[in-house]
Amino acid sequence: MSNSILVVGGGFSGLTAALEAAEVGYEVFIVEKEPYLGGRVTQLNKYFPKLCPPTCGLEINFQRIKKNPKVKFFTLAEVTKVSGGPGNYEVTVKIKPRFVNNNCTACGKCVEACPVEREGEFDFGLGKTKAIYLPHPMAMPQRYVIDANVCSGTSCAKCVSACEYQAINLDEQEKEIVLNVGSIVIATGWKPYDVKKLTNLGGGEIKNAITNMQMERLASANGPTGGKILRPSDNKEPKKIAFVQCAGSRDQNHLNYCSYICCMASLKQCTYIREQYPDAEVVIYYIDLRAPGRYEKFLKRIQEDEKIKMVKGKVAKLEEDGEGNVIVTAEDIIDGVKKEETYDLVVLATGMQPSLDGVELPFNVETKEGFIVGGEEQGIFAAGCAKMPLDVMTSAETATGAALKAIQTLVRR
Repeated sequence: MSNSILVVGGGFSGLTAALEAAEVGYEVFIVEKEPYLGGRVTQLNKYFPKLCPPTCGLEINFQRIKKNPKVKFFTLAEVTKVSGGPGNYEVTVKIKPRFVNNNCTACGKCVEACPVEREGEFDFGLGKTKAIYLPHPMAMPQRYVIDANVCSGTSCAKCVSACEYQAINLDEQEKEIVLNVGSIVIATGWKPYDVKKLTNLGGGEIKNAITNMQMERLASANGPTGGKILRPSDNKEPKKIAFVQCAGSRDQNHLNYCSYICCMASLKQCTYIREQYPDAEVVIYYIDLRAPGRYEKFLKRIQEDEKIKMVKGKVAKLEEDGEGNVIVTAEDIIDGVKKEETYDLVVLATGMQPSLDGVELPFNVETKEGFIVGGEEQGIFAAGCAKMPLDVMTSAETATGAALKAIQTLVRR
């Protein structure tokens, strides 16, 4: 029997669950598939409820982890097999090679030497990195990682020669470890709905029709434009911007459900635009505007902005004109007309899809549209957006609840 807890996912929910359990004395293992902890929050410019930058909450949690020997984490790691039952689970974890060890000081000389570029997935394709890269400035662990899919390996090895600390091993191999735990928290988070499936909205082919997460990266100081919101096609400042709500959500052909936070994300991003471009015109096309709980005041503030117009109606299609502008065809339900308007930039509020949707799970738990809806009788508990679409604050609350239930599984057996 084991008194340890496994947390699958090292985003905000996973970190919260792990720390809540560890700080009352339980050993916790975090398994995270990315090369860094922090999850989706690290990619945001600001997050609700206080519009804090990611450093605000994550840095505190990172310090708590560093100071707590009860927390052990594995990055570039995935759970491949789970056997046993509550109180005695045997979990097999596959760890991919990072090719960079603990000697790394993040000095950056390896990056200067590397001749190979790759598309930066952290910036959702808006920027590039070298084959050896630091995922983002506040990454934990603060170590570089090599993308084996583009690295030339030992045939190049320029990064090895440039490193003064013998931190790079291009021969590192994948490995497996086995963990014995008593309960499991699934905090695998979410992914943006694939814009390529939204063919009527350009299918990702219109350069100046970006997703809401791409907007977060453009507005972020550590993003590809240094925090300046510019059109991807020509780096021009946009003067007329449209937001298209429910891009994939509340749609039987895509995501049946409301993604909960998309409306608030767009309202938040309106503030980004208004701060940088006080004279810019903004139009929000929506089906219903949803501002849960305390966010009603924020919605009212945006509605009172004379530079922001809200049009109730569904967008039928997006097209691109010869200058890279985006033509929006949409209905206006209030006026009872169908309109075409041209914008410099369009932001698609793509839906929140659980990361586990379409993934074969090593856990025997019930799911609905990719969300975990069962498993508690087995000592397996979902937290955050693995459970349902949520904002950061509510995700943390569900993580605390999951940690408590995981502990109860251990003490009640």
